[in-house]
Amino acid sequence: MNRNVACAAILTATVGALVFACASPIGDDVLLVANDADAGGAISPPIFVAPDASDAQADVDQNVNLTPYCPSNECPEGRATCPSSRFRCEVNLRTDRANCGACGAACPNDTFTEIYECVEGKCEFECKKPYGDCDGVADNGCETRLDSNDNCNGCGVKCEDPTKPCVQHRVGYGCGCEDGKVYCPATNNCVDPKNDDDNCGACGNRCDPTGGGKPAYTNMYYGCVDSKCDELKCKKDWGNCDGLLSNGCETYLVTSANCGACGAACGAEEKCRIDPQGEGFPFYFSKPQCMCPQGMTFCGSCQEDGCRGQCFDLSSSWENCGACGLRCPAPPFFGATGGSTCNYGMCELQCFEGRADCNGDAKDYCETNIDSDPMNCGACGRVCDAIAGQACVGGECVVEPCKEEDAGVFTQ
Repeated sequence: MNRNVACAAILTATVGALVFACASPIGDDVLLVANDADAGGAISPPIFVAPDASDAQADVDQNVNLTPYCPSNECPEGRATCPSSRFRCEVNLRTDRANCGACGAACPNDTFTEIYECVEGKCEFECKKPYGDCDGVADNGCETRLDSNDNCNGCGVKCEDPTKPCVQHRVGYGCGCEDGKVYCPATNNCVDPKNDDDNCGACGNRCDPTGGGKPAYTNMYYGCVDSKCDELKCKKDWGNCDGLLSNGCETYLVTSANCGACGAACGAEEKCRIDPQGEGFPFYFSKPQCMCPQGMTFCGSCQEDGCRGQCFDLSSSWENCGACGLRCPAPPFFGATGGSTCNYGMCELQCFEGRADCNGDAKDYCETNIDSDPMNCGACGRVCDAIAGQACVGGECVVEPCKEEDAGVFTQ
């Protein structure tokens, strides 16, 4: 093959290995930059001049040290052309679950307890919560649950105190309840005995909301305070902001002036709303909060007890694109080549990495594999050397050091 590309001498250490980029050939015009220090230690300014004859000859001599590179149809290390391949060197044996380390060497399918991935050409698994691989035997995967008294949040972590069994915490599991809570065996749950109306001071001690016939006040009931029943409490989302007992809990705490607490005012651009995913999750414990600063829009529903929802940027939210509830379409099938994104309030096609929409038809999504297609290598229409059978790997046309030099002409 008579085509060649000369690459800088700094790349000569790669002789015998495939590379993916090289410099353009040096032409007749040379850009010189002088920055050597003069006798006084000062740095001379750059000089942009055409070289004289001696400089030109020096450049010719320097070119002798350049390594010529030619198009290659060989696969770089870790790449292969498998029977299922559409393009040369298409398969990455280091990461392809269907061809992990070798063509056809497929990793197992995910199970109820494990997730399998191809890592550096080897199938490895990761345990799903709350499972673990405690025996170290790969054949049986993640065989042990990590939510038991024998293995609590870790292999071999035992909960030996019967009053402190393995229970779920905010993150993971642990022996016994978190600080301030006690374990109730009947419900297999941790509760706050100081304020829990159903477990006041002890498990199962439920307070009478009427206080056994005591006087009733507006938006108030009798509940648990400091582990004692029959204490007056405000109903959810109401507050006694004036401190008077006669009018009960008179202030609704889902307003811009009193958001979640007396006097907790929201900013000019904010609204007092209830975020089901916010503080107090799950939703029936959610507390009012000031939400939706400038640029954000509240999307949710409003009822008598307040508005519940979340804040979104309608210019970029995939779930609420341009307006609340306008969801951009999801990929129609597993293995699709692209999805959708919200751009300035409009749903647009978004190609997955290594894919492109070269035919301009959104119906077939991103039909072109720009990672491996030598006719569209790295971008639509970027063609590798078809005559040499040049491979496209990772969106780059593959080159390697030219094999022969004959009368100044490099051949492959």
